[in-house]
Amino acid sequence: MRVTLFTGKGGVGKTTIAAATAARLARSGRRVLVVSTDPAHSLGDAFGTELGADPLEVESGLYAGHIDARGLVDQSWAQLRTHLRGMLAGAGVDEVDAEELTVLPGVDELLSLVEVHRLVEQGAADGRWEAVLVDCGPTAETLRLLALPEAFSGYLGKFFPSGKGAGLLRAGLLGGDQWAATRQALGTLGGQLAALRGLLTDRARTSVRLVLTPERVVIAETRRTLTALALQGIRVDGVIANRLVPKAGLGFGPAANWMRTRRAEQDAVLREVRTHTELEVRTAEHRANEPVGADALAALATDLYGRADPLAEHEELDPPLLSVHGGGTEYRLHIAIPLAEDARLELARIGDDLAVTVDGRRRLISLPSVLRRTEVRTAEVDTEGIVVRMRAL
Repeated sequence: MRVTLFTGKGGVGKTTIAAATAARLARSGRRVLVVSTDPAHSLGDAFGTELGADPLEVESGLYAGHIDARGLVDQSWAQLRTHLRGMLAGAGVDEVDAEELTVLPGVDELLSLVEVHRLVEQGAADGRWEAVLVDCGPTAETLRLLALPEAFSGYLGKFFPSGKGAGLLRAGLLGGDQWAATRQALGTLGGQLAALRGLLTDRARTSVRLVLTPERVVIAETRRTLTALALQGIRVDGVIANRLVPKAGLGFGPAANWMRTRRAEQDAVLREVRTHTELEVRTAEHRANEPVGADALAALATDLYGRADPLAEHEELDPPLLSVHGGGTEYRLHIAIPLAEDARLELARIGDDLAVTVDGRRRLISLPSVLRRTEVRTAEVDTEGIVVRMRAL
């Protein structure tokens, strides 16, 4: 089972690219599901058909659907909210305040990913589909979305601590039956989050594909996105540059001159993109007619992928996030995060974790056991990431 998430700046055509890739896979004989987590659902528009929460077979082997985040909140979060409101009421919190405190920002997006995981597992279990493609929202929203499982797990761990803290919590705030019901609901959610995080960071199964238009303003954003995804341990398997101006050939006149000038600018941007990443960069030219329907999408995919398997890039894995070198008393921890020259980097040791912050995005990285009784000496940036030199205590 392959899981590929398509994201990019708003308006770059990521929905069309995700739909085209799905059409290509289905017509090559693979059963594929493409779903949209973008609140502004347009996947149905790409196929020229109405889609809902239940995947619809658009054509043989090609399934598509929109994930209803609001409906998932009403179904899945309602029970846990009831338990949490009861807990807060037991602590003397006003009913209105308890209602507001249990409305957690981002829970609808989080449940969208949980639903993606459910569909992946369902497809793996019954063989309904071999690949799942996800049409995500714009880049900033997607980065926040992909960080939610880990952040939410941390929130639950602090809200409902284990051990002695949990005993004090349930003794002071919850009765026996209420605590048992709350613990069961939290256990279910915690299991879903752990499984979801495992899926997102499974580099052999899951990857992100960045879609962009070749404009100079997108280069910095693309580099920041690559860094942010690497920081989260999520693999990027390729870049797609969409909507290139077709080559004007030997034509004359203002229109032909404009096309040649614009294409030259786009080619220059692509050369710069390729200098900042070793990922394969595929290109798709702007089409005269908007690609709507499976036939038009499949034709676009042929231009984009040629004879190659759209998922072939998944087979070569890039380096893991962490690697440890040295031994005895001196160690080097290498963190494989692509960094721009002007990136703002901060490191801090917090217990058994190393807090890495790049351009305001922070990740707590659990140190390997061999490094937990060490202190950070120095840190430097090389061409492949961050090198942290550590000495045993």
